[in-house]
Amino acid sequence: MSNRTRAQERIDEIDISPTSLLADIEALKGDLETARRQAEEYLGLLQRERAEFANYRRRTAEERERELGLAGEDLIRKVLVIADDFDRAIDARPAEIAGNAWVDGVTAIDRKLRSLLESEGVSQVEAAPGTTFDPRQHEAIANVPNSEHAEGQIVEEVRRGYRLRDRVLRPALVAVAEGLPAPAPPSTTLDTDPATLND
Repeated sequence: MSNRTRAQERIDEIDISPTSLLADIEALKGDLETARRQAEEYLGLLQRERAEFANYRRRTAEERERELGLAGEDLIRKVLVIADDFDRAIDARPAEIAGNAWVDGVTAIDRKLRSLLESEGVSQVEAAPGTTFDPRQHEAIANVPNSEHAEGQIVEEVRRGYRLRDRVLRPALVAVAEGLPAPAPPSTTLDTDPATLND
């Protein structure tokens, strides 16, 4: 009885014929190709998941920013009401207290408020008399006939309008010049003189 080791017995069992080896190589190539296809499929799935997650993060960040922006807009709208009150108070101050320190203090507070609004991206809508009316920025609340302004021009700004960055937050309330009425067409009268009718 020969003293062959288990390893030697296994070596003897391996078929090393060229046909067998070619068949094994082809089987391994098939397994490799299957593994490659599966790896590409998994990579594609992973890339799609990453893209979807990136889109999800972008959308949630935009929604959060939009919600914060809306909250900020609401606060700015409330502050604009206070700014309107300052406008009315400053415009209505009696001439005899114009140089009063208290009045100067109120005016300084108004300037600080305007500066704060400006730092948040709020700017005033242009609505000076003579400016052309723009329905995207102005809201006409009155038509003024026979003004020195051309038709469609602003005659008076009744309440300031404001823009937040590139959007109109609140249109300016304005009075707009009304055009002159159209001239009456020349009248055409029939000649009813009996002397000319017989001609």
